[in-house]
Amino acid sequence: MTKRAVPPPTNDKGTPTAPPPPPAWRHYLWVAALVIFVVLFFILPNTRGPEHVTLNYSQFLNDVSHHQVKTVTISSNGNAQGTLANGHTFDTVIPTQAGQPFLDELRSGGVEITANTTGASFGSQVLTWVILLLPFIVLGYLWFRLSRGAGGKMQGGPFGVGRSKAKVFDEERPTTRFSDVAGYEGAKSEITEVVDFLSQPERYSRAGAMAPRGILMVGPPGTGKTLFARAVAGEAHVPFFSVTGSSFVEMFVGVGAARVRDLFAEARKRAPAIIFVDEIDAIGQRRGGAGAVVSNDEREQTLNQLLAEMDGFDPATGIVVLAATNRPEVLDPALLRPGRFDRQVTIPLPTLPERVAILAVHCRGKQVDPGVDLEVVARGTPGFAGADLANLVNEAAIHAVRAGREVITAEDFAEARDRILIGRREGSNVLLPEEKHAVAVHEAGHALVAVYADHADPVSKVTILPAGQALGVTQQLPLVERHLYGEDYLHDMLAVDLGGRAGELVVLGQGSTGAANDLAKATELATKMVREFGLSSKIGPIGYPAGGSVFLGGGGSELSSRPFAESTQAAIDAEVSRLLREAEEQAISTLKTHMDVYDRVVALLLDRETLDGSEIYALAGRPEPSNGRATTVAPERAAAAAAASPRPQSGAPTAAAVAVTAEEGRQPR
Repeated sequence: MTKRAVPPPTNDKGTPTAPPPPPAWRHYLWVAALVIFVVLFFILPNTRGPEHVTLNYSQFLNDVSHHQVKTVTISSNGNAQGTLANGHTFDTVIPTQAGQPFLDELRSGGVEITANTTGASFGSQVLTWVILLLPFIVLGYLWFRLSRGAGGKMQGGPFGVGRSKAKVFDEERPTTRFSDVAGYEGAKSEITEVVDFLSQPERYSRAGAMAPRGILMVGPPGTGKTLFARAVAGEAHVPFFSVTGSSFVEMFVGVGAARVRDLFAEARKRAPAIIFVDEIDAIGQRRGGAGAVVSNDEREQTLNQLLAEMDGFDPATGIVVLAATNRPEVLDPALLRPGRFDRQVTIPLPTLPERVAILAVHCRGKQVDPGVDLEVVARGTPGFAGADLANLVNEAAIHAVRAGREVITAEDFAEARDRILIGRREGSNVLLPEEKHAVAVHEAGHALVAVYADHADPVSKVTILPAGQALGVTQQLPLVERHLYGEDYLHDMLAVDLGGRAGELVVLGQGSTGAANDLAKATELATKMVREFGLSSKIGPIGYPAGGSVFLGGGGSELSSRPFAESTQAAIDAEVSRLLREAEEQAISTLKTHMDVYDRVVALLLDRETLDGSEIYALAGRPEPSNGRATTVAPERAAAAAAASPRPQSGAPTAAAVAVTAEEGRQPR
C-alpha cells in the first residue's frame, strides 16, 4: 500500500508556505525533567513510610539485649534489616564470625528472625532503574522530535542554538517604501530591478537573463543602506529575511555555519525570496592566508558556509542576497566575485539636490515656517549623510520647542547646525579680556586671508563665541560642490588655515596654542599634496597613499607599512615644511598689506562678537562672490574630510569643502 503525498500548505496567493514552527514550550521541557528528578531522588525517599535508621553491630546487640528489636531479616551476604519496637525500620551489617551464639541471643531477646538467602533479583533491579529513568527517556525523545523541522532535519539543535535569527517579512511588511528614500535614483533602479526579477521572472527568462545572486550596498555610515533594505522589504512581493552579520557568530563552535544553513533552508522553502544581511563584514572578512599568524576558525567556517550556499555545488535558486557594509575593503575576494555578489551598488554622500529632497522627506509631519528655504539649508550641509540630515531636522525641532514655538524657522536650523558641529554655545564671559582679544585677532586673520585669496571659498560668518572645544569659528561656504581640487585652491586653503597663526604673529608678536588644530589640518593637507597628489616639484609625480577604510578613514601604522626609504621620508618632510612656510608667509603678507581693514574687523568682533560674511567683504572693499549667501553654516566634519581628502574616492563625487577654522585647545597640547 503506497502513501499518498500530501501537498504542502499554501497561503491565499497559492504560494507554498513553511509549516508552523515547533511550539515555544519545548524549551521548558528541561525544567520539567529537573522537577521530576528532584521529586524521585530527594522528595519521595523522605516521604515513604516510617523513619529509617542505620545501626552498627554494637548498637544492634544493645537494642536486642534491651528487647528493642521486634523483627530482623538476615541475608546471606551479612546485611540485615528489621523493625524496632518504636516502629522505626533499621538496617545493619552482621559479621560472618557471629555464628550460633548470635542466633541464640536473638531468640532470647524475643526477636522474630527471618532468613533471606538471596538478594534482590537482577530483573527487579533493572525494572527499578527503568522506572526511574523512563521519564527522562520520554522527555528526551519528545525534545528530539520537537527540535526537528518539517523535513526531518534538525532545526537549531538543543535550545535552538543553531537556529537562524532572521526576521521574516511576508504577510506583514514594513511601512517604508521607495518614496521615503529621497534621491539615489541609480541605486534605486539597481535594487528594484532585482525585486522585479523575483516578482516577474518570466519577463527576463524569455530574454535568457539570469537573476543576480547578490547585491552589495557600500557607502559611508548613515547614507541609508539599511533604509534601502527596509524599502525593499516593504515593496517586494516575495518573502524577505532580515538578519545582521553579528547574529551568526556565537561562543559555540559551528553555530554560525549552522545558522547560515538554517537561514538558506528556510529561504528555499519560501523561494523566491530575498535575504538581507546587514553589516556583512562581521562574517565576511578576508580569510587568513599562509602568512596569517592568527585566524578565527569559527568565523571562517561561517564564511565558507555562506560561500557554499550562495554559489556552491548545490546553489540556492530563486534567492537573492542583499547585503550592506561600509568596509568593502575587508571583505573576502571570494565573496565579491561574480556569481555571489554580482553587483556592487555604491551609496555615496548625497549631493545638493539629494540633500534638499532628503530634508523635505524628514520635514514631513513637522510645522516648518514657509520662509525656510531648504536649498539654503542644504547648501550649508555639504558632507552630511542622510542620518545627519535627519538629526539636523530633529535638533531644529527641539530648538523650536525650547524657544516656546511649534513652528521650525531658519534660525532653528542654523542653531541646530552649530550645535551638532561645534557644540553648545557659551557666553563670551568665559574668556579673559586678553583671551577674547587674542581670539578676535586669530579669527579675523582667517577671515581676511580667505577674503583676499582668489581661489578660497567665500566667508560665511565669523564668531568669537566659544562653542564646544572651539573658542572661535570662521565659517566658509563653497559656491558649488567641488569634485576636483586644483593646486591653486589647495595653496589658498593652506594659507587660510594658517591665517589665524599669521594674525597672532603680526598683531601679538607671538603664536599661541589656539593654532594647534589649524597646524594639524594644514600639515595633513600638505603631506597629501606631496605624498599622494604629486604637487611637489622636488619629490616629483609619485603617489604613496595612506591605507585605511575607503569610507571610515584611518589606517595602520605608517612606520610598519611605509613603502619608501628614509631618505624619501626626509625629502617629504622638507617639502611639507616648505609648503607650510610659504603659506604662512602668504598669510602674513596679506594681513600686513591690509592692516587698516584688519584692525576694523578685530574691533567689530570685540564689539559684536559675530560678523556676517557680507559685512567683512564690505569692509575689505571686495565684491562678495556670486551666489554666496551669508548663512550660518559650519560643517566641521565635512570640512576636515574635504580638506584631508580633496580627491574623489572610488569614482564617487566628494562633498563640497567647507573650511572651518576653530581656535581650539584650552590647554597646551
